[in-house]
Amino acid sequence: QVQLAESGGGLVQAGGSLRLSCAASGRTFSDYALGWFRQASGKERELVAAHSRSNMNTYYADSVKGRFSISRDNARNTVYLQMNSLKPEDTAVYYCAADRSPGIGILPTRYRYWGQGTQVTVSS
Repeated sequence: QVQLAESGGGLVQAGGSLRLSCAASGRTFSDYALGWFRQASGKERELVAAHSRSNMNTYYADSVKGRFSISRDNARNTVYLQMNSLKPEDTAVYYCAADRSPGIGILPTRYRYWGQGTQVTVSS
C-alpha cells in the first residue's frame, strides 16, 4: 500500500505560479512511477505530467509543456509539480497517482494509488 497526500493548491492570478507537492508513505517510493492528473468540472481526468520509476523519463501533456515541471525526491518520498505561467484553463482538482508498472502510463486506469486531490484555481 502507498498513501499519497497532495498539498500546495490554491487561488492564483493568471500568469502566476504554484508548486504542488505529493508526499508518499508506505512502500519504497523509488519503485513507483508517479503521475499528476487533473480534472476540471464536467471533464474527464487527464494526465498532466508523469515521471517514470527510473528517474530517466518524463511526460508532459501538450497543454502544459514549457510551463509545468515534474520532479521527484526519493529521499523525501515526495513528488512535485511546478506550475508556471498559469492560465484560467489550468483550473482543476489536481491529483497525484502512483503505480509500480514500468514506463509511464497515460490513462488513469494504469495507476493504482491516488491522493485526495488539491484544488487549483486560476483567475483571469
